[in-house]
Amino acid sequence: MKEHPAAATAILSVVGYALVIGTFAGLVPQRVFPDLSLQQVNLLSHAIAAVNTTATILLVLGWRWIRRGEVRKHAHAMAGSFGLILVFLVLYLTKIGGGGTKEIVGAPQLVYYAYLAMLAIHIILSIVAVPVVLYALILGLTHTPTELRQETPHKKVGRIAAGSWILSLSLGVVTYVMLNWVYGYKFAAA
Repeated sequence: MKEHPAAATAILSVVGYALVIGTFAGLVPQRVFPDLSLQQVNLLSHAIAAVNTTATILLVLGWRWIRRGEVRKHAHAMAGSFGLILVFLVLYLTKIGGGGTKEIVGAPQLVYYAYLAMLAIHIILSIVAVPVVLYALILGLTHTPTELRQETPHKKVGRIAAGSWILSLSLGVVTYVMLNWVYGYKFAAA
């Protein structure tokens, strides 16, 4: 991977996209997922929000630590946040594939459109962030700190990855709160 980080990034990105798109499109066999009730879907929604909130905190701390020159803490925070995103992916695909989706209802029109805008930005940033995050992670895992500074675009790519990831996760949590705690929702089973 060290010699070909872009190729590794491309392969891992395609695998991730295929899993998500395949689940949404019904291409992943239904038997792969457990049959979930609405209560279980709600439990997974709450768990996903907790995972994403924790990942966001780790990303912010990682960003802060690298700005202070605390490379080891930064590396642990970023690796931890990526590990949490893998947990998120398993929970999310299980929720969508085995349970279904929820749509906001009961919000005033202005709030509804603000919700949709935040959700759209969240989704677009999630899609765009995948290869950028993977590339920064692969560079970080396969190079020494000196190599990262002198031989790679890790610093520049990392800024883009962290910024887009933090915004995406934050908007995801805000839309979760709006959907599950402030307004109502309509459930569509898988």
